[in-house]
Amino acid sequence: MTIELATSFIFLVTTFYGPATSVAEVNQTAVDKQISQPKEEMTINGPVTLENYVKDYFKDEPVLADIARCESQYRQFGKTGQIIRGKVNQYDIGIMQINEKYHAEQAEKNGFDLYTLEGNMAYGKWLYEKEGVTPWMSSSKCWKNGDVQIAIAK
Repeated sequence: MTIELATSFIFLVTTFYGPATSVAEVNQTAVDKQISQPKEEMTINGPVTLENYVKDYFKDEPVLADIARCESQYRQFGKTGQIIRGKVNQYDIGIMQINEKYHAEQAEKNGFDLYTLEGNMAYGKWLYEKEGVTPWMSSSKCWKNGDVQIAIAK
């Protein structure tokens, strides 16, 4: 009777939660994700702020740092921890205001998580290498002239 109850319990748990995953499988998945998003060594002079982090990350493509300033004021998350979404287009998300409707599938294929700071910036850099500044032309008046015009929800 005890074995039957235990077997029934395991069956129910795996039905709802899936099969057991070993620690080794979880660790390997984490390693695979880290490998798919190469990390660059960063040297930040001055206080470590998100703005300095972004500028250093995009030091080879400074226009992307300017775009991040204009699109999100260097923010990935709002004050309550929610991801920043576009004021005009709610599908624009994060520091680079990547449109999830058009880019979520490709970002996932490339191993980028648009909902994390690192993934959003890495995909922004990848997108820039493929399309230049075209995806951010709607905010070009801001980043071309250097005037801050925030185009996001507060």
